[in-house]
Amino acid sequence: MLLRSLLRATAGHASPLRLSQWQLINCRSMASETPKGGSCKAKEPQPKFDMKTQSKSDLNDKSPEGVLPTSPKSVAKQEAELRRRLLAEDEKNPALDVCPYGRPLFPSAPSLSLLTDNDVNLYSRFSSAEVSPLLTKKACIDLIKKCKYITCFKQIQAQVFAHGLHSNIDVLHKLMAFATDADLSYADKIFAQIELPTLFIYNVMIKAHVKFSSCRKALSLFDELRLKGLVPDNYTYPFVFKAVGRLRMAPEGEKLHGFALKSGDLHDCYVCNSVLDLYRELGCAQNLAKVFDEIPTRDLISWNVLISGFVKSSRFEDAVNVYRRIRLETSLQPDEATIVSTLSACTALKNLDLGREIHDYVSKKLGFTIIIGNALMDMYAKCGCIEIARRIFDAMPEKNVICWTSMVSAYTNFGRLDEARALFERSSVKDLVLWTTMINGYVQFNMVDEAMTLFRCMQMNDIKPDKYTLVTLLTGCAQLRALEQGEWIHAYLKEIGIIIDAVVGTALMEMYAKCGCLEKSLQIFYQLNQKDAASWTSMICALAMNGDAEKAVQLFAEMTQVGIRPDDITFVGVLSACSHGGLVEEGRKHFDSMTKVYQLEPKLEHYGCLIDLLGRAGLMEEAEQIIREIPNQDNKFVIPLYGALLSACRNYENVEIGERIAKKLLEVESSDSSGHTLLANIYAAANRWEDVKKVRRKMVTMGSKKFPGCSALEIGGLY
Repeated sequence: MLLRSLLRATAGHASPLRLSQWQLINCRSMASETPKGGSCKAKEPQPKFDMKTQSKSDLNDKSPEGVLPTSPKSVAKQEAELRRRLLAEDEKNPALDVCPYGRPLFPSAPSLSLLTDNDVNLYSRFSSAEVSPLLTKKACIDLIKKCKYITCFKQIQAQVFAHGLHSNIDVLHKLMAFATDADLSYADKIFAQIELPTLFIYNVMIKAHVKFSSCRKALSLFDELRLKGLVPDNYTYPFVFKAVGRLRMAPEGEKLHGFALKSGDLHDCYVCNSVLDLYRELGCAQNLAKVFDEIPTRDLISWNVLISGFVKSSRFEDAVNVYRRIRLETSLQPDEATIVSTLSACTALKNLDLGREIHDYVSKKLGFTIIIGNALMDMYAKCGCIEIARRIFDAMPEKNVICWTSMVSAYTNFGRLDEARALFERSSVKDLVLWTTMINGYVQFNMVDEAMTLFRCMQMNDIKPDKYTLVTLLTGCAQLRALEQGEWIHAYLKEIGIIIDAVVGTALMEMYAKCGCLEKSLQIFYQLNQKDAASWTSMICALAMNGDAEKAVQLFAEMTQVGIRPDDITFVGVLSACSHGGLVEEGRKHFDSMTKVYQLEPKLEHYGCLIDLLGRAGLMEEAEQIIREIPNQDNKFVIPLYGALLSACRNYENVEIGERIAKKLLEVESSDSSGHTLLANIYAAANRWEDVKKVRRKMVTMGSKKFPGCSALEIGGLY
């Protein structure tokens, strides 16, 4: 026990004790009746505890001389000194762990090494003077202000309640303010003993629960204070808004907004910014913009929340426009938060001009920080200016691990793996994220052997991988159909105790499916406790890829029945399954449901699956009509679709439509060998050999060549 150990350490310096008037009758009886260690075995009779003695060890000695003190303050001081000596000599005796009114004096505490001299002196003053019946409001408040550790605070709190000082509002507020910062569970216990909590107490409790991510409890306290007739103020609302935002409770957020509006608190800029932050967290960009336009006063925080809200909702143009408004319409100077959010929008839009403008502003007026430097590096790298990003990196006087990771990631994204590895080796601070970034770079470019070698090096450096590192490696194994390595990673996952959740399970399913182990993939799918949209989609695509079309369509139906909303990738999987399984009606139905049921705009991949489905079924006219009716008639969009239809014409020897489509293809891509080859094959299937010769001669004249494909297989761990 911390304070008992402290007392043991200081007991030797105590002055001789006089007779105390505090008779520990209950303590004496408990100590004599209860054997030490809880044993029921009879013990030799102990000498009776006599308060005239100096300490427990002096029971058989002659009683000290002394006179009974007459001053109450002197008596209290002697009582405290006696308790301190007794506890120092027998710190394990629970009978002595008692203060007036039978309350425990010493709760459990951390080690003695955590105490400072100030804590020792503070407790000494508390034990000798402030424990007296003359404990005052001012003394309590001073003690709480000086208190640094929860252990000492608990002693103060016990005495405050013992002396009835908790009825004093100022003392109670100080107690609750300290408790909520130090130990939330202890604060909850104190709060439960308060008959009539004030608004201040509710506010500090709500703030503490939000701080420690107990948001539902914070909302419960808010409801409670309103039921008790207390009126929330401009300190209450911001933390309640934060709790609602973190819980993604949009309807409750709108109700709370209404309460604040009726109470008139929206005239406070602090509350207004909290409402803006609520809608930013909820992703309600429309409401965010509306509230921003309506608030009477705006500071830089208001503008920053608006920009970051637009970025979060992928409204990057709006975010950039807000930044321009700050520069043109206000006298406010953008700060770090403004710059970082706006640079994120520039990165997404590839708006290099504005990015350079912001870079210039930072150089002249704001100054570089690590956070701004990282944002600029990311913007330049993703806009293709990796050399400028490197110059910013080299110019940074201080670099944290995020800087190194950003620069390594930039090189890997450009395929400059040698430079990425060289920079990686230079880094003096390699955390798990940096290792994973480098491993992912190798996997991106199918260099799985290098990725596995680096992974083993990571293990030798005592860096424990997380699930994302191993998911990256599983992705590489899936790309190269490296079953043996994938199985080793699966076994390693179990060995180090990583839970196979939706993320890990999806990676395992894809790896096994792409390596041809469909049954193993299905087994993992059905063993998942929680399946997200990615898990269902992965399994549907795996079934489609392995030719089990009916099972894929059935699984899609199960997915919608359990309330999981399919995304555009899910539809690629189910349409591909319909195509390979010849399920024409099912394919049409699911393609139509994309727009009519799920409001998803079909992309090139979806049209490609549908055209392939119709082409395999010999419905060339319908397929051609669908291509003509596509809203986006850009060549980059429709040419691949015509190519798929031309392949179907070759299979069905449909010369008429094949010639028509081939002419369209060759008008756009006259040097492409695939169109010429398909047309020549169509003529050959129809025994039109003269036309075959013409197409072949044209290919030779244009210098068009057909290059053979190649593939790699894993055999015994080799490729």
